[in-house]
Amino acid sequence: MSAILTPVGLLLIILAGYLFKRFGLFGQKDYRVLQTAEFNIVLPGAIVYSFATNPHDISLLLISVFAFLFAFIPVVFIFLATRKRNVTDRAFLMLNGAGFNLGCFSFPVVQSFWGAGAVLPAAMFDIGNCVMVAANVLTQQLLHIQPGKTLAEQHAGSAPTLPYEKPKDRDAKRLARRALLRTIGKSFFGSVPFDTYLLMIVLTVANVKIPDWIASITQPLSGANALVSMLMVGMLMDLPQSKHDVKEVMAVIAWRIPFSVAFALIAWFLLPFSASIRAVMVICALAPIAIFSTLFTDKVLGNAKLAGFSLAITAMISLVMMAVAHALMGV
Repeated sequence: MSAILTPVGLLLIILAGYLFKRFGLFGQKDYRVLQTAEFNIVLPGAIVYSFATNPHDISLLLISVFAFLFAFIPVVFIFLATRKRNVTDRAFLMLNGAGFNLGCFSFPVVQSFWGAGAVLPAAMFDIGNCVMVAANVLTQQLLHIQPGKTLAEQHAGSAPTLPYEKPKDRDAKRLARRALLRTIGKSFFGSVPFDTYLLMIVLTVANVKIPDWIASITQPLSGANALVSMLMVGMLMDLPQSKHDVKEVMAVIAWRIPFSVAFALIAWFLLPFSASIRAVMVICALAPIAIFSTLFTDKVLGNAKLAGFSLAITAMISLVMMAVAHALMGV
């Protein structure tokens, strides 16, 4: 029963955040306070605590490779399949149709299913996932989105639907390459969770044990991770405002479910790990939209509310799929 109550509790926290906003206890923009705390303090603390309290075998980094592919492939498919749509719709689908909510959703679920030790392979899965979702580089580059600007600001005075024209001049190409490298570097190393994972990988490779006092300091942050992240989602979400918004949410679901099921089947039947590790990877593959997706949807489209609603809906769907998968695997 506890295996089901944990994700149900997460959904109730989302509902509480939404109702508090609807009744005026939270302001419309207050979610940004929690957003800043989540990505810069709480989630990095949870990552450090996971590595400090669980032995991380370097061979499990292979899980990260598969997780990267699972997060990478849908973005490319969505990009190719939506060539005739406008940039705004493509950005929303690419940001929310791929990636996994692991630290804030899957970690509590796998822990309730199999205990604290199950967080270890989930954390290794999140490393590969984080490379894709924590910096949002692929979507930015495929759609030529300028970091730090919404599409409305980037295309001021014109509709954001025009195709991108590659520079033809040699100097312009060189400047474009330099700008790309700066963008990639800033996107990755400006992400505190990604930097935290990178540091943890270095310590793991170097076989350096994280001191117990660091685990003690970060334990409250780990415990607050699910609460802060899900409350933030509830605060930023809102019901769809138009038929177009409904179609966008349905499109996200239509992309995510087939890929999630396919990746879960691959993880269970094809990957070279023990049954216990493959079971955790199945649950991770069925995770809802990543918290980072709401952050970047806010930054790129200024439409965090619809992203938050999409996350809540996919979280409900994931809850059902995770419970069914857990029953079928029998691990």
